[in-house]
Amino acid sequence: MLMTGLSGNEIYCLHLKGFEAGELLIGNSVYSMGFLGGLGANWSGLVGGEVTQVTQIVAEGRQQSFQRLMEESLKHRAHGVTGVSSELRMFKGNIEFLSVASGVRATNQPPTDRIFSSSADGQELYCQMDAGYTPLKFAFGNVAYSIGLGGGVLGGLKTLARGEIKEYSDVFNHTRHLALERLVQDARAAGANAVVGIETHILPFKGVHEMFMMGTASYNAEVAKVSNDVVTSDLTCQEMWNMANLGYVPLKLVLGTAVYSLGVIGGLKSILKSFTRGEISDLTSMIYDAREHAIGLIRDEAAALGADEVVGIKTQIHEVGGMIEFMAIGTAVKRVAGVTTVSPQLPPQAIISDRDTWISTEDMFNLTESTGRVEGGGGDAAGGVLDLLRSITDR
Repeated sequence: MLMTGLSGNEIYCLHLKGFEAGELLIGNSVYSMGFLGGLGANWSGLVGGEVTQVTQIVAEGRQQSFQRLMEESLKHRAHGVTGVSSELRMFKGNIEFLSVASGVRATNQPPTDRIFSSSADGQELYCQMDAGYTPLKFAFGNVAYSIGLGGGVLGGLKTLARGEIKEYSDVFNHTRHLALERLVQDARAAGANAVVGIETHILPFKGVHEMFMMGTASYNAEVAKVSNDVVTSDLTCQEMWNMANLGYVPLKLVLGTAVYSLGVIGGLKSILKSFTRGEISDLTSMIYDAREHAIGLIRDEAAALGADEVVGIKTQIHEVGGMIEFMAIGTAVKRVAGVTTVSPQLPPQAIISDRDTWISTEDMFNLTESTGRVEGGGGDAAGGVLDLLRSITDR
């Protein structure tokens, strides 16, 4: 009996490309940080930037769980692996690295030891292949980073004034680009010239943060016309198919970060203004300036690449202590003569979102032992008022 994680829509789309559903595949590895890893992480955190010991441990764990998944795919005589995930789960000081995917088999073809792997699900994989991208390997890049004690002291002094805190901006820009560079290195080693469908995750990990990027290392002959290196894209695979249909190829995932502080005086003024109705002009202008700064960084990067456009731009805002980080991310693209898709249009099954049929409300009943009050937004009115007062006090 076949056991697969593929949905009906995925199975239909893969059938159009000559594949049938294979087995559900799992690979895992459980690690302990150990005394040396913890000590190294604490020492690196003093100066800020990348915490290399944590980066290496996490990368090794992710790679080992993925390799075990691929070994399992060979046992099930798969020709490819789709929908590869890479998760971290904490168990009392130990970390489980977990990879889950579904195998696929090429119709009427004998087993092979050259199995492709992809982070794309069945629908996304159809879009990639129809846009001319042959999947080769699930690729990832990561970096564990810390602001550091030194940067924290310096940054803390600078939060007394309003505006950008360049020391923080530099750390964040450097670490985010490191993750992308390592993703490209992984793809280059597999003989790819593109990484498509990139997803970016920022996760707390052992007192630092990990930035994790994953995508599908692929080969596209048309890409070689515009780049001698690996191109990258964080467009969804459906969006990428649409752009290919219009004659565009991706050049690079571009990203820029700016860290700003409202300053002590500005912060006090905004708190006072929050007690009255109306616009808080200090916050409005600072957020506008910071967002424009981040977007300007990716505009400059795309222009240096010779891109025609930057598409799919998203802006993210994160609170970092008493500061705010603004990040802009998008894909620089270029129109290339002769680029198109295999099919004139996508089938409906490639764009229909699968509806969740497992719905859990467990978090709604997460009661604290001390008060019995529901955590989060589901608390009673008195709890909501207290939360509001706490937020004003914290500011």
